Amino acid sequence: MSDDAPPTKPEPAHRFDPSYVNAMAHFYRGEMSRIMAWRARLDPTTNWAITTTSTIFTVAFSLDRVPHIIFFFNLAIVWIMLWIEARRYRFYDAFRARVRMLEAHFLVPIVAQNTQLLQGDWQKLVCEDLLLPSFKISAFEAVGRRLKRNYIFIFLIILTAWVTKIFLHAQPRIDSCASFYAALRVGTSIPSWLVAGVFIGTFVTVLGVTIYIARKTHGEISEFGAHRTLWRI
Repeated sequence: MSDDAPPTKPEPAHRFDPSYVNAMAHFYRGEMSRIMAWRARLDPTTNWAITTTSTIFTVAFSLDRVPHIIFFFNLAIVWIMLWIEARRYRFYDAFRARVRMLEAHFLVPIVAQNTQLLQGDWQKLVCEDLLLPSFKISAFEAVGRRLKRNYIFIFLIILTAWVTKIFLHAQPRIDSCASFYAALRVGTSIPSWLVAGVFIGTFVTVLGVTIYIARKTHGEISEFGAHRTLWRI
């Protein structure tokens, strides 16, 4: 008779409470629907900014008599669209944070079949956020994220078109830096320094905020996740 002990059967995996899992699944589905609704609201503002810019470009370059100050109104409209989109993005990010909390602390333990991963104060944090919803990022960061994603390109195109309009339709024609500065003036009411200030201020602000946000904050998804080679199909 062998002295070896008979092989023991592995202990059955601990089962999650079905009612709890069912309730959390419905909660997760509801939060996903909510963030998708807010995500869908981000695109219209970008489309409005692009449509407005395209229309102004058509008018500005089709008619010589239209002053280049029309691009100032183009910038103003795009800034308004950016602010509206940033506000919507803050709501989207607030609900996205809940979904990420559920995915990291609830779905991961279920997929891994390891209840030991269900730890920490994530339930308390989610409950507090349900009772007192709050934004997770500042308005400044929201503006910076939307600038980084979309609006920096719109602003740079507008500024480029503004300079092009000045060179194409300036009277007299521009042949020096002094003549270019003089061409910035619009009639007798808008001096050159004001136009130059708006142009340079917009360029510096857009570029500065974008670079700052790119360095100081992280995006929603990393460029490469862990074990990325395993995801190649």
